[in-house]
Amino acid sequence: MKKILIIGACGQLGYELTATLRQRYGHENVIASDINAPKMDLADDFFEHLDVLNKKSFGEIVDKHRIDEIYNLAAILSAIGEKNPKFAWKLNMDGLINSLDIAREKKINKIYWPSSIATFGPDTPRDLTPQNTIMNPNTVYGISKLAGERWCEYYFLKYGVDVRSIRYPGLIGYKAMPGGGTTDYAVDIYFKALAGQVFDCFLEKDTLLPMMYMPDAIKATIDLMDAEKTNISVRSSYNLAAMSFSPDDIAKSIRCHLPDFTIRYKPDFRQSIADSWPNSIDDSAAREDWGWQPEFNLEKMTRDILDNLKKRSGQFS
Repeated sequence: MKKILIIGACGQLGYELTATLRQRYGHENVIASDINAPKMDLADDFFEHLDVLNKKSFGEIVDKHRIDEIYNLAAILSAIGEKNPKFAWKLNMDGLINSLDIAREKKINKIYWPSSIATFGPDTPRDLTPQNTIMNPNTVYGISKLAGERWCEYYFLKYGVDVRSIRYPGLIGYKAMPGGGTTDYAVDIYFKALAGQVFDCFLEKDTLLPMMYMPDAIKATIDLMDAEKTNISVRSSYNLAAMSFSPDDIAKSIRCHLPDFTIRYKPDFRQSIADSWPNSIDDSAAREDWGWQPEFNLEKMTRDILDNLKKRSGQFS
């Protein structure tokens, strides 16, 4: 059985990915790690405190558990990154390089590293953004992800490291709170709506952005890692798409279930970040190479999130 290390397991994506992989491969075969203290259900013998910038400790954990697959999800996201750009660059880039070097030196079978639609920029085609296109990001998060994509392809071509990547759109889930991204409004809005609170949105009502429900993101990640090596034609990062919607669209979908929901628009610095990103994504390469197909649209996602939050509403205040 393969042994997997997940770095950033306490984050929004990492938390759900860890749970899914443990169901699939067994709890003891999926080692969760993070620089932060773990949630209660991760606080066990298969959790490691790991600073991805500490290569020595990183390598020791890989040796200790005989790891043969690494998912490095550690990153500072777009909105938080703009407040401390030099540290965001250091964490995002040095963490990736450490992962790639360890994968090369210790002959790790596969490594996964996520990119983002933040790699695109104001001159990128906005509609059905192609796999290969103009990329001139204007946030440190986007710049680091674009540079990271080039490093991933370099390590594959130069050293044969089997590194795989997806350019995620905005990710929406309810099991773990987001970590400072420009698309985070689409998570918080459901919590506020169910609590009967007015939601103050930091984007304009008609800001269209590519989005994806977390179960689809988890499925895509695992499908890519399961794909035959010969089917992987993109070694920088795959475009991925599911749906595109605006804050007004999501508010309308919520009102189908909660008619009294109220949203107010108070755009801040994140609006300029969103304005540099695509409206929609062409993900034909992922569909052709490894059969990607999303399962959720906006209506199905809204119904699923609200149903699940109602069941566990006592956990949130």
